[in-house]
Amino acid sequence: MMSPSLPSNLVHNLYQAVPTVWLFSLHWLQAGMWLVGLLLVVWAGMRMRWARLVALLVFLTMDLVMFGAFVRLTDAGLGCPDWPGCYGRLTPAQAHVQIHQAVQQEGGTQGNVSPFKAWVEMIHRYVATIIGALITVMAARALWARRKGQGVGRGGGVGVGLPLLLLGWVIVQGMFGAWTVTLLLKPLIVTLHLMGGIVLLLLAAWFWMRNRPEMQPLDAGAATRWLARVALLALLVQIFLGGWVSTNYADLACSGFPTCNGSWNPPADWSAGFTMWRDLGHMPDGSAITLQALIAIHWAHRLFAVVASALILGTAGLLARVRELRRLAGWLVLALLVQIGLGVSVVLLQRPLVPAVAHNGGAALLVLLLTTAVWRTSGARRARQAAAPPAAMQHVRDPS
Repeated sequence: MMSPSLPSNLVHNLYQAVPTVWLFSLHWLQAGMWLVGLLLVVWAGMRMRWARLVALLVFLTMDLVMFGAFVRLTDAGLGCPDWPGCYGRLTPAQAHVQIHQAVQQEGGTQGNVSPFKAWVEMIHRYVATIIGALITVMAARALWARRKGQGVGRGGGVGVGLPLLLLGWVIVQGMFGAWTVTLLLKPLIVTLHLMGGIVLLLLAAWFWMRNRPEMQPLDAGAATRWLARVALLALLVQIFLGGWVSTNYADLACSGFPTCNGSWNPPADWSAGFTMWRDLGHMPDGSAITLQALIAIHWAHRLFAVVASALILGTAGLLARVRELRRLAGWLVLALLVQIGLGVSVVLLQRPLVPAVAHNGGAALLVLLLTTAVWRTSGARRARQAAAPPAAMQHVRDPS
């Protein structure tokens, strides 16, 4: 399946849609309305209990990852071809004239722009903005508590490091969201935007576990601790490969399962498939991307799935040896089996929307479970850190 290219008239009109200043397209009145909405979210976040605020962040981030997949799979990434508004307006309803003109220029709603696609894209941006506002609230509350000599979170033990890291990361993620649109769905940028959402989910989950009394780290042994980390790293690589498949529209480059087009060694152009910096559907020299390149992209995702699955199953086996972690091990195995089933169904059913979105959600769920495994198995290391004297005291001699 060849990946689509953008119509030349759309490429021309993307930069003529609205006057932009530093990629910011909203008129001051529209921007003010956006700001009022953000202030309401900030006000609600300041009044919310800390544990509930962190849990809400994890929930919304998980939703955002899945909705981002829905945006890609419905080809709605350019539903509003400017940023952060939609043709300079706050909502697609206010931009209905411009959207109608774009639909006429593309010859119908099957193109990159339609009222439905505009709403899909803008809802994604609204949710991302809410998440950014909540993270800003967390950072502000942590800084304020530090200034007062207090703490936030469970027992007041949460410092400012992780909230500030979350704030910095969500700012970078917002920049990648803007570049996704303004660089016309360049595959590497879109894939990195996906990975940014996954890492944001990982950080939010880690933050959430630090605030849960029942999530105490355990000493599960060095082998379990390190295998959980390796499995999580392998899962992140696999998600990147899956994102590379999706952003290059290589989902159907391999038909059939477990073989690719009836072969265990399909004709794959690995160099072209993993040439990272290029436009959608094209190679750096402007030529169209070949089917062999798309096969390489798809086949790499399938092959590495074997490695990632083996590491996750191995981690689950070691977790099951610890009584407190057996339920986590069971959920990990179940989530992996469902994820494999969803991946196979996407191929055999030729990229149906619901299983494809669920496949992205399954990857995010596996990230949550493996992040939990890494946290829960870090007990021995944390115990050593707690027992070690501060560095400044290690050179103080006993006067006696």
